[in-house]
Amino acid sequence: MAQPAMSVTPYWELTFDADGDVDGRERDRLLAEVTKGGVRDLIVFAHGWNNDRSGATALYSRFFAPIPELAAQAKIGYVGVIWPSMRFCDEPIPDFPKSVVAMEAEASPAPALDKDTRHALLETFPGRATVIDQIARMLDQRPDNELEEFGRLVRLLVELVPGGPQPLFAADTLAEGVPQSEPVLFTADTATLCDEFAQALAAVRSGADPEGFSLPNPWDGAKELLRQATYYAMKRRAGTVGERGLGPLVGQLAASAPAVRVHLVGHSFGGRLVSFALRGLPEGVHTVKSVTLLQGAFSHYAFAARLPYDAHAGGVLQGQQNRVDGPVVCCYSQFDTALGAIYPLASRMADDAQGVVEGATEGFGIGELLGVKWGAMGHDGVQAVPGTRAYTLADALTSSLPASGCVNIDAASVVKNGGPPAGAHSDIVHRELAQVVLAAGRIR
Repeated sequence: MAQPAMSVTPYWELTFDADGDVDGRERDRLLAEVTKGGVRDLIVFAHGWNNDRSGATALYSRFFAPIPELAAQAKIGYVGVIWPSMRFCDEPIPDFPKSVVAMEAEASPAPALDKDTRHALLETFPGRATVIDQIARMLDQRPDNELEEFGRLVRLLVELVPGGPQPLFAADTLAEGVPQSEPVLFTADTATLCDEFAQALAAVRSGADPEGFSLPNPWDGAKELLRQATYYAMKRRAGTVGERGLGPLVGQLAASAPAVRVHLVGHSFGGRLVSFALRGLPEGVHTVKSVTLLQGAFSHYAFAARLPYDAHAGGVLQGQQNRVDGPVVCCYSQFDTALGAIYPLASRMADDAQGVVEGATEGFGIGELLGVKWGAMGHDGVQAVPGTRAYTLADALTSSLPASGCVNIDAASVVKNGGPPAGAHSDIVHRELAQVVLAAGRIR
């Protein structure tokens, strides 16, 4: 039975905790009902930066809605993955009702922490109320000469997650024989970090390249430092949930219902989640027939065996595309400013121990940060994987997609709406993208 707010049936939800453990009752219900038959293709969708079940369910309902008409003869089941992620409430989602916070942010961008985001932080980082209150107070008051204290509190918030930082589940590219160092995001001078974020935000909001321009107050970038530190924790979590939770569950499903064809779909960090699920698949499982990434918020080199700028380094998911008995399809858009402008800067801070220092001393500006090294899947597609095919969205919808390997689809013709700082990052509810999912999985 469909849930009250869901547009399709049969629909199931799978709820995972931060360690990748799934709700046992939901898992057992899915396995039991799918095993009974009636479903040939199962579309499994993982959300990105939504911080509650209702927001994720609304996304799934709207995205899935056109599919029954597009594939009227297909026997399709639908799964919505619910995992503990975080979305700052000042980020508008195109085509969804805007929150009061998002409308206020559009009218007057400010670094203060709204009450809804404070509540979301408390849910995402339980037991950290005192730290969150201190962070909120500092963002509101912007005290002189206390940015370092602000940085200490932000790092304390993220590093106090049970188990502490887990570099293995944070990095998207790895160098052979080189241990992961602690990210600059947690070690560098806070004023420098905030100043770089402030300049990047100014570029996004003005549309101009502020090369050589420095905003007078680094506090303008302080909220972005908090946002990215939080997303760093969510990035780790997405990998954990995918590899330890969803991947093994797909294996269980393959054992119970081997004829069911599974199609993984992920938005933003949900793209990272479903991609890491490939690492968690038991050996011999071949039931994943397609993976579709919508504005994937992870490195465009994640599937690469070797990086163009370092022959001794490769992507953390290198070769995992071969676990799919079908294509890995990556939809991207130049209008995704979250991935085009802020992500490269945050990635440089998170993954390169010398990044910020070198950037400051060598005179790198925002333009260089948008270059090859720090790109995201959702901004320019899969990179450095031989044989990757490229399509416009129109061409992808009028021709047969490859039966295997990586496929890039420029979806900017529809993924184009949204204000700063995220741009079109969440502009994914489009009939054409639902068609891509069906085309990738050969669902008819």
